[in-house]
Amino acid sequence: QVQLVESGGGLVQPGGSLRLSCAASGSFFSINAMGWYRQAPGKQRELVATITSGDSTNYADSVKGRFTISRDNAKNTVYLQMNSLKPEDAAVYYCYCYCQAGVGRVWRPYWGPGTQVTVST
Repeated sequence: QVQLVESGGGLVQPGGSLRLSCAASGSFFSINAMGWYRQAPGKQRELVATITSGDSTNYADSVKGRFTISRDNAKNTVYLQMNSLKPEDAAVYYCYCYCQAGVGRVWRPYWGPGTQVTVST
């Protein structure tokens, strides 16, 4: 099993910043990639950013230049620094890990419960 615990969500003004964190724990053996998706009410869940075990990054066009994803391998933690936030960035943000875990050491994605980001005022 892999558990993902997210933190750092909250309410910010347009133009403000937030830093999300996601820590992975449990009986996993290897991490291929970690990242973030988001889902706004009435909309599909969309990719925000990913980072691989080799520190290759990928971003949605809508957040390029504003968001930065990074990781701390020693802590099994991924971060998302969000700057210049816009109202359209408001969503529930979900952490994921593509991990090898369990007694069969199966590769599969694992998802966090989500953390709310609100951009208002």
